[in-house]
Amino acid sequence: MSFGVSMLKPSMKNPATSPELTETLVTSVKEKRAQVLALLQSAITEFSAITFANSYGAEDMVLTDIIIKEKLAIEIFSLDTGRLPAETYTLMGEVESTYNTKPVVFFPKHEAVESYVRTKGINAFYESIELRKACCHMRKVEPLQRALAGKQAWVTGMRAEQAATRASLPTREFDTGNKLEKFNPLSNWTEQEVWAYIRLFEVPYNALHDQFYPSIGCAPCTRAVAMGEDIRAGRWWWENADSKECGLHVK
Repeated sequence: MSFGVSMLKPSMKNPATSPELTETLVTSVKEKRAQVLALLQSAITEFSAITFANSYGAEDMVLTDIIIKEKLAIEIFSLDTGRLPAETYTLMGEVESTYNTKPVVFFPKHEAVESYVRTKGINAFYESIELRKACCHMRKVEPLQRALAGKQAWVTGMRAEQAATRASLPTREFDTGNKLEKFNPLSNWTEQEVWAYIRLFEVPYNALHDQFYPSIGCAPCTRAVAMGEDIRAGRWWWENADSKECGLHVK
């Protein structure tokens, strides 16, 4: 089993992140931005305690831009797993300076991480789906539960076309696992529209996207993808596509 990145040179720029801003594409992006704004404003009217989970992917940067520029009453938080790529931390700093904000950050409980590493090993998540999901749970799921405590609704940057596990993703649903309302405003956005928004509104983004990393998570579990590969192919690439979720969004 190989855990290396695909055969792509880091200097090669990903054309997917530089779409041609045609009149049709720009019009579509502006219309969908208005739809997202209307959905979020409606959510704010209905719920007084809403939070947005920003993982610093391209989609989340679109929502961050909208929430902050429109001064929406939605908290922004992120999960620092302790194993994020250096480029993600760089983007965190860019977001702070660009938007003059400091998002709330949640970390895993150190006792859980120490116990896992001491008993299972530093990279045990490669050994089985069970161990990988256990790592995801302590680094992501449990911190998320703390982040959502006391909230009535939360917002994600998920899109329906991202993965087989998200194919029928609605813009609004009830999160039975966390027992609160969940909004997915970008559900019907295409990857091209996401990148058109980023270019059109000059939104900062993770430098790894230009190096063929369409989906970015923890460094050990993320690799570049080859041209034509599924956009989630670089996440937990040693597993089947139908198991590629960390537990944050499993129904």
